[in-house]
Formats: sequence, structure tokens, C-alpha cells
Amino acid sequence: MISNKKVLATVTGMLLVLAAATMVNVGLNFRGYAFKSAEEKAQMTASIVRDGLTAHMVNGIMDKRLDFLENVASAKSVKNLWVVRADIVSNQYGMGFTNETPRDDIDRQVLASGKEIQKVQESSEHATIRVTIPYIATAYGHPNCLNCHAAKEGDVLGAISMEFDIGDVRTKGTMALVKIFGINLLFIVIALFIVNRYTRPFMRLFEQIQASTDRAKTGDFSLKINGHTIPKEARGVAQNYNDLIERMDDTFGEVKNSLSSFVSRMDSDNKDPLAEANIIIHELADVYRFKKTIELDKEKKDIYGRIIKLMHDKFKIEHFALYEVNHVQKKRQLVHISNGEPFCSPMSVNNANECRAFRTKQDVYSEEFPNLCAECTRDDIGYICIPYQINDQYSLVLSISTKDEKEYQRLASLDAPIHNYLDVAKPVIETKLLMEILKDSSVKDGLTGLYNRRFLDEFIDKISAQSARQAQTYAVMMVDIDYFKMVNDTFGHDAGDIVIKRLSEVLRSTIRDADLAIRFGGEEFLLMLHNPSEEGAMQVAEKIRQSFAAITFDLAGEKINKTASIGVSLFPSDADSLWKVIKFADTALYKAKNSGRNQVVRFTAKDYTNDEF
Repeated sequence: MISNKKVLATVTGMLLVLAAATMVNVGLNFRGYAFKSAEEKAQMTASIVRDGLTAHMVNGIMDKRLDFLENVASAKSVKNLWVVRADIVSNQYGMGFTNETPRDDIDRQVLASGKEIQKVQESSEHATIRVTIPYIATAYGHPNCLNCHAAKEGDVLGAISMEFDIGDVRTKGTMALVKIFGINLLFIVIALFIVNRYTRPFMRLFEQIQASTDRAKTGDFSLKINGHTIPKEARGVAQNYNDLIERMDDTFGEVKNSLSSFVSRMDSDNKDPLAEANIIIHELADVYRFKKTIELDKEKKDIYGRIIKLMHDKFKIEHFALYEVNHVQKKRQLVHISNGEPFCSPMSVNNANECRAFRTKQDVYSEEFPNLCAECTRDDIGYICIPYQINDQYSLVLSISTKDEKEYQRLASLDAPIHNYLDVAKPVIETKLLMEILKDSSVKDGLTGLYNRRFLDEFIDKISAQSARQAQTYAVMMVDIDYFKMVNDTFGHDAGDIVIKRLSEVLRSTIRDADLAIRFGGEEFLLMLHNPSEEGAMQVAEKIRQSFAAITFDLAGEKINKTASIGVSLFPSDADSLWKVIKFADTALYKAKNSGRNQVVRFTAKDYTNDEF
């Protein structure tokens, strides 16, 4: 309705401007016509008077000229008329009648300049035009003025002034303008009626389209155009528009559902479905690029590095910590902390169940309840902890904190997009974890959990290179169970496995985390102690021997004790190659076996005489 009124107002304004322009043009034309008509009458009257006065002069009846002038002045529309003499005529023929002298400045200006002057005088009641025309002496006209007047060519002999009443013309012009205004007004009314009749249905169409598109911006495509309220000519357009809106409704619904299936947690307060789809598509593109990038990363730590960089660069999180949680061991390993110290207590590191986010498998928001997580050691921060389960064995926990309330609200809004990235990272991280497990199982002994001979083959060169660069030392021990074959033959292989496992437990409990324990084969074990002294290495070997000998085994109802023999060699004091040192430790072990078993033997050069290795 508003659009229709605007159209009518615009058309009315245009027609009124056109009518006003027409009336102004007509008024100016009437005024011009009145002036031109008066000028033509003045010229004709001036010619008549000139010729009449000449005739009076030739016939010698100049004293009768007043009657002649009065007769001319009595003509219709001539309000007043008088003739004035120039000085040149007065000097030749005398001053003439008293009314033949200049009456005003106009008469004097015309006599002086010899140029015609017109002056209009108007009021609300009257309208006149004054025309004063000079008489110029010339020998080339008829009659020859120089025959009677003592004058030169171009001299001003006198002038005639006339006043014409143009009020009648003005009245007629006014009436004409009134008629034109009435006709224009009638035309405007008719035009508005026609315009309203034919445009109003189309305006209804436009208004319905506008209302429909306004609602479509908010995602509501239900408003269609009512074809019964618009002209037949536009019903095809309405039908096409309704079909388009319906298809858009279906399409946007499918697109949004499809996108939501990829980015399920995408939050958006945008009421414009196009803008919302654009946001989701851009987010999906970023997530997809992230996924393609981490799929090509070599190790799990590289993926964690990508996640950390994402938190810093994309989400602008200043303080956060990333933990990897081992479900089996119930331990949390700190992967990264941006700055400062973790706000979680050390207890939650050693016992993952103390972590509320991990235990409940739900996001933890500190604003939900005072002192919500008892393991938080800070009361001056707001924190958000996001758990994310990778598989049955591992989870991630992202702990975010801030002191600023406004920043806390922003961080809380990042929960959904962070989950989007973790969603695509999950299968890749899980794959890397499985690869680690597979790799770990390939280099570890299934019975004891210690590294196996394959691990030694793969990593001995790396250890050697690192030792050379950093001037590190190693003590290598070869440990062998004495008379182990007798256990298998007497009590069976299951009993032998028990003995082997107990020895592996002794080895693991005796050495440090920096040391390596390897099941070299069968009942034989290899130990590599990192940076020991010779005395310290011998003490460790002796402690292993004694601890193992103190164990009593209950095998098939029979209690027995077993012993172990140990050979010790040092790198690089005994040899410049770890493989040589391993061989020397084995040589020392052989000596311990041949010397009565259940003892520790330190390798010496005299024990090994073979030059080939």
C-alpha cells in the first residue's frame, strides 16, 4: 500500500509540475502577445500621426492638429496620446501648444537619444504600457523631412507618447490560465484514477514479494504470493516466484542439513540462511584443510602440534593446557602448556579420575557452580575443560583459563568450533595411536613387556650416534638364568615362563627409566645402563643377582630357587662400538657360567682373544 501511494504521489507531482510549466508558458505568451500588440499599435499610430501632421503642415492647417490628435487618441485601447516637439522644431516654428512640450524624463530621454522606450505599469486593477517613439529627420522617406525642416539627416524632430490599456488582454489571459488549470486538474484526476487502477494490483504483487523476501532472509520460505489479488498478466510471474521460493526452501533445508551433518556443533545466531550457510561452508573448508594436513603428518606429536597452533592462531587462546589421558594407566600426560603452571593439582596427573572433565566425559565450565572442580588450584581464574575421547584407551583434555570475564564468555563460545576440529582429528590421532601400539608390539616381547632383539637391531645405531655426539657412556649387562632348561624339562614351559617373567620384573624394578632392559632371546636378557660408573654398574648387577636368587618359586607343588649369571662390559672404555661391548658382555657371561654360575663377571681384555668381530 505504501508503494502504491508513493507511485501515485510521484505521478501527481510530475503532472502538477507539467501543469505549472504549461500555465507559466501560456501566461508568458499572453504577456508577450499583449506587449507586442501594443507595440504594433504604437508604431501604426505613430505613422498615422506623422503622416497626418505632415498633411496639416503641407495644407497650412497646423492650427487644426489638436482635433486630429484627439480623434486618433479616441481610438479603442489608446488611453492617452501626446506629441512633443524637439528644440530644433521649436526654434524653427515656435513653441507650439503647451501640451507639446516634454512631460517627463521618458520624453526627454527619447528626444535626446532618438531611441524608442517602452514602460509597463501594472497593479492589481490596471495594466498599461507606455510607448514613446521618436520622429527622425530623413531625406529618403516620404515625405522628405528636410524639405520643411531646417534639420540634418538623423536629427530628432520630436516624439509621440502613447499609453495603451492592456488590462483586457491580462484578464483574458487570466481566464485562459484558469481554464487550462481546470483542464489540467481534470486530466490529473483522470490520470491518477487510471494509474491507480492499473498499478495498484502490481503494487500488491511487489509488496507481497517484498514481504516474502523479508521473511526469506530469516529462513522462512512459507510466505507465497496470492494469485487472486494480482492482475492476470502478472499471475505467471507470481507462479514462477512461488515455485522458486518453494525450491529455495527445499534446497536450503537440504544444504543446511547436509552441512550440519559435517559440522554438527556449528553455532550461529545469524538469521540469514545465506549468511549462515556461508559461515558454515567457510568453517567446513577450514576444518577440511586441517584434516588433509594432519593426515599427512608423520607422528602423533605432529598432530598435537597442529592442534596447539590452532588454539594459538585461529582461536586466539592465550592460556591453555593439552593433556593426553591413558585410560588403562589412569594417568594424564601434559602434552603442552602455553605459559605458566597448570591450574590442575598434581594428583589429577597421577590419577586421571580426579579430573572432573575426564571422569564425567562432559565439558566443565567454572561459572556453572562455585569451586566446581576440586582439583583446580586457582580461585582467581575462570576455566573451561573440554574432554575428548579418542578411543577406549586414550582421551584428550583441553584446559583453558582466563582472568577476564569478557574473554571467558568468548572462550565459552569456542566449544563448538573446537569440537569440529577435534572430530576430524580423532580418526587420524587414533590411527597414529594404533601405529604406535603396533610398532610397540613389534619391538616388545609379549611375555615380559620388555624390548626385544628387533628393537635393539633398529635402535642400536641411533644410540651409538647419540653417544658419540654427547660423549655418553653405557654399561652393558648380559643376564642368563642358570640351568633354565631343567625348569622347562621338569615343570614345563609354563613354569619356565613364570621364571622368565619374575626375572624381567626384577630387572625393571632395579634399573632407572633412562636405562634399557631387552629380552635378548630365550632366558637371556640384555641391560644398557645410561652414564653409570663402573662401581655403580657392578652394584646394580650384584643387586639383580641377589634379588633374583632370593625369589622362591612354587612350581607344581615344589618350591625351588633359581639363580642368574651376569656379564658386564663398559662402553667406550672396553670398545668403541656398542656391538663389540655387547659381545664382550656376552663373553663375560660365558666366563661366569663356566666359573660356577650365580655370579657377576666384569669383562677384561684377556677374556677375549678373538680378533674378528
